[in-house]
Amino acid sequence: MRVFVAGATGVVGQYLIPGLVAAGHEVTGTTRSPAKAGQLKGAGATPVIVDGLDRRAVLDAVQAAQPEVIVHQMTSLASMRSFRKFDKEFAVTSELRSKGTDYLLEAARQAGTRRFIAQSFVGWTNPRTGSPVKSEADPLDPDPVPSTRKTMAAIRHLEQVVPGAVPEGLVLRYGYFYGHGASDAMLDVVRKRQMPVIGGGAGIWSFCEVTDAAAATLAAITHGAPGLYNVVDDDPAPVREWLPYLAECLGVKPPMRAPAWLGKLLAGDLVVALMTEARGASNAKARRELDWAPGYPSWRGGFPAWAKSAEQARAA
Repeated sequence: MRVFVAGATGVVGQYLIPGLVAAGHEVTGTTRSPAKAGQLKGAGATPVIVDGLDRRAVLDAVQAAQPEVIVHQMTSLASMRSFRKFDKEFAVTSELRSKGTDYLLEAARQAGTRRFIAQSFVGWTNPRTGSPVKSEADPLDPDPVPSTRKTMAAIRHLEQVVPGAVPEGLVLRYGYFYGHGASDAMLDVVRKRQMPVIGGGAGIWSFCEVTDAAAATLAAITHGAPGLYNVVDDDPAPVREWLPYLAECLGVKPPMRAPAWLGKLLAGDLVVALMTEARGASNAKARRELDWAPGYPSWRGGFPAWAKSAEQARAA
């Protein structure tokens, strides 16, 4: 099939593009960086340099490619440094999830594209009350941390418009990424013991190894009815379990511990909420309807591989 991947050189795209090509699809991939066009061509895709917030450019690129499937992977998170001013850090990504999504959907309708797959997220977006693990039937947090409200509005927009905008609109809610090329900056923070367990660490996280995210996206090209899908591993876990284990995998001292009041002072409300109140997510629907299963069913098996690849990269 003809597949158009918007944001093809991001964290997921680096694994998704080779997977699509290997599966026999004709792939067009977009990037904002002329320097990365060669990367796409080398992977077997046709590169197109497009700013996802340039409506005319998006319409023209999709019209030229005439895709049967569009995959929306556009984000702008490479320079993110802090969770304290979350909405500011995510401002461009939020535009890509709102205006960028609208432009791609308009382009899809003009080109007669039947299937549209969009990237979303599951984690801090879940309600921080009730059951410890949420499904796609649970609403987004109706009262998000104030610093995340604009980002949440963009996610809400994407999740509302995609399923009904084209005949087959799917939203893949990825969990917290880890793995080679994803979130490596967090490893440095853990090595330096700058990521303490705050307030007892009861917050539950659902992880997604980056190659598993790409595999789920590849599966969604041909599987799944319109709707939302949580793409996470099988093992939601509290911070007090996974963070010390990650430190152990890196061969460093266990993380320090800090009371919630100090965590709020040093890192802000969102980090405290993630550490103490977060809820995990179930992948049962994605397993069932996308015919997908994570290669790393648990972070317990994935973290050692992540730590090893990061150490090899540091040594190279």
